[in-house]
Amino acid sequence: MSEDLARLWRERHPLVPPVAHTFRGVFADRWVRFHSLPGSKRYPESEDEYATVLHRHNTVLDELFAGEDVFVVTGDRSATADGPAGFPTPRQDLHPDGVLWWTEPDLSDPDPEFHTYHRFYADVRPWRPGCVDALLRAVADEEIVDVFLTDTGLRRILHPYDGGADAVLTTPDERDRLRARHSDRLSRHPSGC
Repeated sequence: MSEDLARLWRERHPLVPPVAHTFRGVFADRWVRFHSLPGSKRYPESEDEYATVLHRHNTVLDELFAGEDVFVVTGDRSATADGPAGFPTPRQDLHPDGVLWWTEPDLSDPDPEFHTYHRFYADVRPWRPGCVDALLRAVADEEIVDVFLTDTGLRRILHPYDGGADAVLTTPDERDRLRARHSDRLSRHPSGC
């Protein structure tokens, strides 16, 4: 799976690695951000707020992927390509079937001591609401940050983060329709962030 997925990513998105925090800039014409709590509140503080976060994420995920298989992608970072993760996360517990499929070096700092390697793990599963709730809850608590879900054709992407989710759609029109359906979850900031 990992070689096929890497090849497909390179075919679909030849100019960008699968680093989720870059999607907003790279796919700007098809990107929209939704907040996961009313009033743009960042972190849930009660079970009712966690329920709101999960409901909002699952609603959008179901609109994007109902009846499809999805890749669930998680990541970690390390000082070396094959070394231990640089900081502990529950990634392995929350995504035990994830297979390493991509390692992206960040060698931009002239000091090798500050080089990092982003590693991405994926599995494929049938989408159904609730199937990634434990992962979404960990994202809401910022216990894990490099997470996204995508269809098996890598056309639509949802990257949840603590405070919301970035969605990448197939066209600007599709993005606009999704944005309109969830206008109550949009930022009031002109940039959409």
